[in-house]
Amino acid sequence: MNDTTFGAYEISADPARLDAVRIHHWLSTDAYWAMGRSRKKQDLAIAGSLNFGAYDATSGEQVAYARVITDGATFAWLCDVYVDRQARGTGLGTALVTAVRDHLEPSGLRRILLATADAHGVYEKVGFTVLESPEKWMALGAQ
Repeated sequence: MNDTTFGAYEISADPARLDAVRIHHWLSTDAYWAMGRSRKKQDLAIAGSLNFGAYDATSGEQVAYARVITDGATFAWLCDVYVDRQARGTGLGTALVTAVRDHLEPSGLRRILLATADAHGVYEKVGFTVLESPEKWMALGAQ
């Protein structure tokens, strides 16, 4: 992925730019789906995923994060999308998810899934819809 810009932000899939300490803090203390996640578990998640960050173009400070679990051919799961509270309301979340979608598009994935309790509008702007047949899906583990 070539870095893209959105206003005062740069969006990149360069893993060397990730601020793992900041990502862990955001997710483990402020993200309802990852509260209490250990740093070790977060580092393992980052290592096994395709990661995206959004950065302040002036300071280089990371202000948002998203990761994708994918085989790169048929399926992807978008998760851990987080925008720093001070950068919310700018459209950055939508821009970040758009960059993720555009990065994955050449792979010809059959499906990209995600789960959200409160950000449906953000994802709908990028083309996500509710599952047509949710009764076909099953889960193993905590729900």
